[in-house]
Amino acid sequence: MRWCFGDGKPAELAYAGKVLDALRGTFAQVPAIWGLEVANVLARAEDRGLITEARSEAFLALLRRMRIEADTETFAQSLGATLQLARRYRLSSYDAAYLELALREGLALATLDEDLRKAAKRAGVPMVT
Repeated sequence: MRWCFGDGKPAELAYAGKVLDALRGTFAQVPAIWGLEVANVLARAEDRGLITEARSEAFLALLRRMRIEADTETFAQSLGATLQLARRYRLSSYDAAYLELALREGLALATLDEDLRKAAKRAGVPMVT
């Protein structure tokens, strides 16, 4: 979401830029909840007057040009492995879904969420750098 808002600390913006560059020419796999999370953040930001609907649509156009694949197993894992990871690492179930997917598929994780970064490190999941 840093790509949309362009806010945050310089190190966070630099990391978001690196992730965006890394996605050119490859694909990202995301939990099935990802689209709902993006829509929620955009709708709330528009409602608060932080961004315009036009800015949201431009951001969505960027996302549509990227190769982002939604995981079909998110739901099946939600009440088992994802719940266990949420418990073990004290994560929200939403954040645990990203960790579960990374573990199951052997993927590196890209996030600025500090709790999720710590959990990934403890679980042995590499980070996108």
